[in-house]
Amino acid sequence: MAATDGAPRDLALEILAALSESSPILSAETFPKSTFTEIKAALDRLASREMTKYDTLEREEYTLEPEGEQIAANGSHEARVFEALRQAMDGLTVQEIEKAIGDKSIAKLGQSKAFKEKWISRTKEGKFKTATDAIKDVTREQVQTIKTTRTYPDAKVLAELKKRKLVKMQKVISFRIHKGPKFALEIAKEETDLIADMLVSGAWKTATFKPYNFKALGADQNAGALHPLNKVRAEFRQIFFEMGFEEMPTNKFVESGFWNFDALFVPQQHPARDLQDTFYISDPKAAGKPGPTSPDDKQDYEQYWENVRQVHENGKFGSIGYRYPWSPDESLRLVLRTHTTSISTAMLHKLAAKKGPDGLPPPARYFSIDRVFRNETVDATHLAEFHQVEGVIADYNLTLGGLMEFMDIFFGKMGITDLRYKPAYNPYTEPSMEIFSYHKGLDKLVEIGNSGMFRPEMLESMGLPKGMNVFGWGLSLERPTMIKYGISNIRELLGHKVDLNFIQRNPAVRLDKS
Repeated sequence: MAATDGAPRDLALEILAALSESSPILSAETFPKSTFTEIKAALDRLASREMTKYDTLEREEYTLEPEGEQIAANGSHEARVFEALRQAMDGLTVQEIEKAIGDKSIAKLGQSKAFKEKWISRTKEGKFKTATDAIKDVTREQVQTIKTTRTYPDAKVLAELKKRKLVKMQKVISFRIHKGPKFALEIAKEETDLIADMLVSGAWKTATFKPYNFKALGADQNAGALHPLNKVRAEFRQIFFEMGFEEMPTNKFVESGFWNFDALFVPQQHPARDLQDTFYISDPKAAGKPGPTSPDDKQDYEQYWENVRQVHENGKFGSIGYRYPWSPDESLRLVLRTHTTSISTAMLHKLAAKKGPDGLPPPARYFSIDRVFRNETVDATHLAEFHQVEGVIADYNLTLGGLMEFMDIFFGKMGITDLRYKPAYNPYTEPSMEIFSYHKGLDKLVEIGNSGMFRPEMLESMGLPKGMNVFGWGLSLERPTMIKYGISNIRELLGHKVDLNFIQRNPAVRLDKS
């Protein structure tokens, strides 16, 4: 059917010519050398003109893997070992078998299989020899049959050869082609535009115009796509802004131990400060003492430093402290921040310096969503870095009941209801609560966050008045994202194993919608 006069091949015309002799036709039989893409393009071209119709046929067939091709050409591994021993009258050692065949792995596999088939045996001298006069190379016959017919009548044989990676199954798509209502042997030229000359000459009256294809998707624009974490993050930010929160600056991935631990009343012997839980910076190892960050910063950092030291060593502000020798060097060690609460602490310290009309710091609401780092063992639910969603509210006469009510409202905006609270321990909050919610998919209560009232040792050290209370809460960004997108392994969400197609094809989610 191919053109033989040097003219470029037009597969669409070849299909029409074949249909004129017989209808329907099968693409796999009529055009065996044409690729799927070539045939599909030609058929779509003809079908759009109603010159042909076609049905898509799918079938599964087996083809040989490279090792299967080798067996089909040279024989199975066990047969090659047998043949090498048959030609050696006195038998061969393992090394001699490998040399005779020329491939160590084939010799090893063939030797094992030949023993199993009882084709060879071992002599007292440690050599191998044949144990029968003739063999039938069934494996070679099987792969040769598959190479010719693309299948095999015994499904168990196919499964065994597939397990041995000698064959593989692939899906083949072909077409059954019929004549269409406007079938012809020539393809009429279709005009795509109505131009002025056609109107003047009247040619438009007899011209054939190409119909509009309203189902065409258009060319892929290769547009960028937000990562699912960023989509869920945008939802969280919207909730915070609706509730009157101010976003904190979170661009400091490296913090000193002072802001990350000491200012939060975390003792220097706490397990969270061990190397197995925290990433410490090796160069430089230490930061300077906390101080003003701008010319307008008039806070007394020396007093704050001294307050933190005293409240740890001997107690202050009504607390007996931890009663240990507090180390300034330990406080200045640089770490990759383990939580964004270090940012909250710095913001509350700045709030202490603000004065309202009554001479007291005004109420404030802060939130942050950014990356933190823990020296975790990576598995399906843990990474060494993840995102923390954190909110704090500073106001006067706050109570634990108010925190619980606020949590109900906050999580209710995400569609998470029926919260349960469990007492917990945090060095910098008292009382503290873990927050749980019933997960319908898992059919059990799951922890969704942590919360508590910041301790006086932390707040009064930075200069906040006794009547001002602060409660805060936090949760990871990854857990709600995994739930919303149906991801079971966190490594499929964040890191080098993320599928870019997953990022591009998944839409944004609404936290308050299931």
